Amino acid sequence: MTRIGVVILFSILLSFSFATADEPALPTFADATEQAGINFKHSYGDHHLSNIVEGTGPGCAFFDYDNDGYLDIYFLNGCWLREVNDNLGRDLRGKLANALYHNNCDGTFTDVTEKAGVGDQGFGMGASAADYDNDGDLDLYVLNYGPNVLYRNNGDGTFTDLSAKSGLNDPFWSLSSPWLDYDNDGDLDVYVANYLEYDAGKFRDFYPAAGYPGPLSYKAQPDRLYRNNGDGTYSDVTKETGLHFPDGRAMSAVATDLNNDGHIDLYVTNDASPNCYFLSDGKGNFTDQALLWGLSFGEGGQGASSMGPVIGDVDRNGLLDVYIPDMAYGCLLINKGKFFADVTAPSNLAVVCGQYTGWGGGLLDYDNDGYLDVFVANGNPHHEYTEEDVLLRNGHNGRFIDVADQSGPYFREKYVGRGAAFADYDNDGDIDILVMNLNGPAKLLRNDGGNSNNWLTVAPLRAGTKVPAIGTRVTVTVGELKMVHEVAAVTGYLSQSDPRAHFGLAAATKVDRVQIRWPDGKTTTLDNVKANQILNVIQDTN
Repeated sequence: MTRIGVVILFSILLSFSFATADEPALPTFADATEQAGINFKHSYGDHHLSNIVEGTGPGCAFFDYDNDGYLDIYFLNGCWLREVNDNLGRDLRGKLANALYHNNCDGTFTDVTEKAGVGDQGFGMGASAADYDNDGDLDLYVLNYGPNVLYRNNGDGTFTDLSAKSGLNDPFWSLSSPWLDYDNDGDLDVYVANYLEYDAGKFRDFYPAAGYPGPLSYKAQPDRLYRNNGDGTYSDVTKETGLHFPDGRAMSAVATDLNNDGHIDLYVTNDASPNCYFLSDGKGNFTDQALLWGLSFGEGGQGASSMGPVIGDVDRNGLLDVYIPDMAYGCLLINKGKFFADVTAPSNLAVVCGQYTGWGGGLLDYDNDGYLDVFVANGNPHHEYTEEDVLLRNGHNGRFIDVADQSGPYFREKYVGRGAAFADYDNDGDIDILVMNLNGPAKLLRNDGGNSNNWLTVAPLRAGTKVPAIGTRVTVTVGELKMVHEVAAVTGYLSQSDPRAHFGLAAATKVDRVQIRWPDGKTTTLDNVKANQILNVIQDTN
């Protein structure tokens, strides 16, 4: 190398050292599964992946079932079913069940499934938790291939199966169940996203290399909206509310106010058909306006494999955006007020995510710098071919930076990823990640270093209780930065995340203003709130 070349190389290295010297040390994620006492491993009830039922789940749910301020975990498992699994898997019959792990408030968990009575042995897919009977604790709704199960929380660490009595034992193949008060009567209704009608393996006309037939080989099953009757029972009101869409093959759904009019809408991602955006008129009626708003497909026509939608204000303009992993590049849809713009390619998400099959996605501020980052759990859809998960940091300029290689040894491991949930399980001020892997171990990833930046977690609680006020919108203002979060715990693929609103504050030691818009439209405003705390705010009904 010539002397000039050496000088040029030295200059480049010197400039690089100065450029990186000012870069903040990024957090890493440690695999805390074993340390936390979690030994859950998923099974699809067989020894060989051979059909779409086996390949679709599992998800998981974070929820505080005992009101101690720490989030517990519910894991979904498969089972051996004659109409689904091969005969060779019969040795697993009766040996698989879902599991509830209690948070010990010290970074560890204890399996309390048997004591709590929630070890359902159906073919589990997803779960959600809400106080459906308004008694001040969270009940658990389990979604199955087959009849769903509603567990009523008895308030003493145990649950009672009230599936049949409640009318929520939906017999279809259910994947997702966001809760919402669509009729504004003060109790929670539930939307059940159903997938398709499996034929017990009768259809065999498919490309053998694909592993098994895809979703278009089967008839779709319609979703359902169940109205809370206020007496512990539910009624199917799907058709009269305008939500009957029989050809959807729903993968997941989220209840959220995307157009910021104060009414909770429903956004449903479908497999092999357009996504649906059911806009609420606030009077109990919905109309599908997905095409009008640009929410049916991505700009590349992605609509064949939308997984679980996640909601967050990515560009910090006060409007909620949508991110959807899929079998191609995924879709990042930015809310422009009257329509959504697909920015997947210019944001750098397409080039990173396009090499994987994305399932469980999340928008989370993992480094507490005030901007939402992206995580995706990846895995092959038809074979147990493993893939790495991805983590992309928000560059504050409309682009995301791939930081997986800098974020811990876990991101160099490979699994067949499915659902993922996001929560501050240890209440230390940064968001941790739980990943569910098909026919593999669940992984609890502890965020180490995210709380080196300041933060604020706001927990809007329903009046007189310790349960989250679902449908509440929280806006935090720090200087010129305004951050919006909606209390909609059911988000992403088959899973439920932390219902509390978490905000990264970077170097700010206080928040100028916290504004809470409750589901009834009333507001609570708090000024000059100190950072680095979990702020419980109880709804005032006066």
